[in-house]
Amino acid sequence: MRFFAAALIFFGAAVSYGQTPEVPHKMQFAGMTLTIRDDARREIQKDVDALTQHPYYFNMKVERAKTYFPFIEQIFKEERLPDDFKYLALQESALISDAVSVSDAVGFWQFKDFTAEEMGMRVDKEIDERMNLISATRGAARYLKQNNFYFNNWVYALQAYQMGAGGAMRAVGDKHNGAKHMEIDKHTYWYVKKYLAHKIAFENALQGEKQLTLLPYETDKKTSLDDIAKEFSLTSETIAEYNKWARKGIIPGDRKYTVLIPQGAYDQNFTKLAIASSASPVIVKTDEATITEGLTFINEVPVIVARPGDQLTALADRAGIGLTAFIRYNDISIDHVVRPGRHYFTDKKKKKAEEPYHKVVEGENLWSISQEYGIRLRRLKKYNRLAQADVVKPSTMLWMSTMKPPREEVPVDEIAVLDAEEEFNWGSRGTSKVIETEVMVDDQAMVQPTSAIIENIEASTSSKPSTIEPGVTEPILHEVKMSDTLYSVSRQYGVTIKELMEWNSKKDFNLSVGEKLKIMVR
Repeated sequence: MRFFAAALIFFGAAVSYGQTPEVPHKMQFAGMTLTIRDDARREIQKDVDALTQHPYYFNMKVERAKTYFPFIEQIFKEERLPDDFKYLALQESALISDAVSVSDAVGFWQFKDFTAEEMGMRVDKEIDERMNLISATRGAARYLKQNNFYFNNWVYALQAYQMGAGGAMRAVGDKHNGAKHMEIDKHTYWYVKKYLAHKIAFENALQGEKQLTLLPYETDKKTSLDDIAKEFSLTSETIAEYNKWARKGIIPGDRKYTVLIPQGAYDQNFTKLAIASSASPVIVKTDEATITEGLTFINEVPVIVARPGDQLTALADRAGIGLTAFIRYNDISIDHVVRPGRHYFTDKKKKKAEEPYHKVVEGENLWSISQEYGIRLRRLKKYNRLAQADVVKPSTMLWMSTMKPPREEVPVDEIAVLDAEEEFNWGSRGTSKVIETEVMVDDQAMVQPTSAIIENIEASTSSKPSTIEPGVTEPILHEVKMSDTLYSVSRQYGVTIKELMEWNSKKDFNLSVGEKLKIMVR
């Protein structure tokens, strides 16, 4: 079989069918009528504009849809699933067989391994049916129908595809079970609105003949991709590119598998998320220095800065790497919204940050902090003993390079935490109300009344000046940084909180940025 690298001329045509589609006030979805309120329309329109902004990448997805949708439509018909759900594959993976998310979901329909196996797919070192269009699509149909069993509402079945049936039930209850009409507004789950943007963007762009045809070849006998390639006069590399689910090139005989045989012209990026540019970074000469345009470093890892109008594909192209790698390096998903001015990594982030701790401020989340310090998001969660879905609140102290000790909620900004409605006079020896607080004294967790803690500290720091014990050298000065607490400083120098407070005549736990702390180093 002969193959030709398709000329890119046709890729300018698919979006010429008209201007960017406008989000309607009403639309049909899976037999339901959706009324889209203005606040949601504006939000969805932004996504539609972003999806259609770059003609090459949009039309590449259109070509994939023309090739793959006939298979998906046939399976959905057999499974009695609404045809509209085919656009979900574009949202999930851009119809890339080996797309991998930051949460290790894989394939056309982005299944995690255990869910794929529950849906009847084989996932191991030899075969990964999540990357097999036929197997994965049938699994997706079953999963969506299973979700709809709980709601009798395809919008909620769609929501459950992303957050699980249990999560969706907790989020939406049973108010709209069996509904045939629904309103989409600003409170509608973001994933549903993202799907609607994909449906609106692509549904009228699929006219015309497809550039690539895939023939299904079914076999239930043990064979190899090489043997099938010879049978169809293809190269081994070509057939392997469209059948990555056979990870070692062997088709086992344990069940029936469908091998896809490409026929016709094709673009070299049909099976890839983006074009990998081989061009070197642009070197700009200045009077002061020679710099690499747009290239800086965080934690010794190169980053680029997003420009206005940039999309993930454009960023990956400018970085000279494939989109799959770009997504993995930055711990993001394929539907990530790029914001101008953000830094994005062009190589793997480090396992450790240069700073030992970080205090969370308003507006930050784990991902933004991982980007700020150039530390892998998974590693940051591991250091702080956080689960996948955990979030952090302002004033939380994060460990950035070592494991947080077990059962300790430290370091914190103020070790003795008072009720927000109570007042405490640090200059007195008592409080109007005794409040039990867990504190760290001499590295030991103690639960006792706050008043008792303060009395103990005052007793040890009140009248007599601190003295330098025998064997202690002259003090060194530690300049307090934003992330510092008495606990973190004590750990850094191998001393106790009590000693720090004595040496610096402190009567409370507060620190100021730039403050100089005396450390009596032995």
